[in-house]
Amino acid sequence: MKLVTIIGPTASGKTSRAVEIAKKLKGEIISGDSRQVYRNMDLGTGKDIEEYGDIPYHLIDICNAGEKYNLHRYLKDFQIAMHSIRLRGKNPILCGGTGLYVESALSGITMPDVPENKELRQQLADCSLEKLTDILRGYKELHNITDIDTVKRAIRAIEIQEYYRNNPYEACEADRRHAKPIDSVIIGIEISREDRRRRISERLDSRLQAGMIDEIRNLIDMGVSPDDLIYYGLEYKFLTLHVIGKLSYEEMRRQLEIAIHQFAKRQMTWFRGMERRGFTINWLPYNLPSEEFLYRVESLLIE
Repeated sequence: MKLVTIIGPTASGKTSRAVEIAKKLKGEIISGDSRQVYRNMDLGTGKDIEEYGDIPYHLIDICNAGEKYNLHRYLKDFQIAMHSIRLRGKNPILCGGTGLYVESALSGITMPDVPENKELRQQLADCSLEKLTDILRGYKELHNITDIDTVKRAIRAIEIQEYYRNNPYEACEADRRHAKPIDSVIIGIEISREDRRRRISERLDSRLQAGMIDEIRNLIDMGVSPDDLIYYGLEYKFLTLHVIGKLSYEEMRRQLEIAIHQFAKRQMTWFRGMERRGFTINWLPYNLPSEEFLYRVESLLIE
């Protein structure tokens, strides 16, 4: 059976839909999220582990908080997970909102392990995030700016692109025009801007009440540095700034909500870009009844 891929913006209900499909198709879920790989980073990454029930999942909680997981590692781990699922006679279901990870996996590309460039990092150290983002936009190669919301992440992104510029052979290997795409039925979870904004705000308040601030404190107590947490962006950036006393609770809550809304918008921009780059995304309303949703997915699989 073709790989089933579930994508959509944050708070659109991707996980629950993937679980429905996995139950129907005897499948296992592979995460396509750049942050859910980290252990003890649960509320801030929206793992929603309880939603999986008895459905096996992969590429969640596979490395320690503080590590710098990257696309190179993800693509290797994705291939291993997909093949192991199929060897067990089950169907893999890719589910996530990190556009670069999902698109790169579906494209079948391989990526080199890009080393640190200390000289370049020093040159860029004093640049603002806005300036770094402008530099990134100047590169022609495919690159993810969806998750570039801290200076460290932007510098790492530029570091990768500079490596490709100076190593054209490896850059060619990473070019999806030279790769073998994976045959996949891609399901996009469609949600209106108004509903998306409402669900993001409700979800944020729910996670704050569930102890998201304590999660940050626990990570710091475990030895994860505030700078490393800020590197992960979004919840970890703003909550850490609050915990270390640089933002009040009200400032943190307001700035984080705005940042998540902006992130969801960038996710949708990425997915629309995937369509322009030749991927067929079958958009289904987020609030479809379960039976109708599954019927439509199964219909797409037999076309």
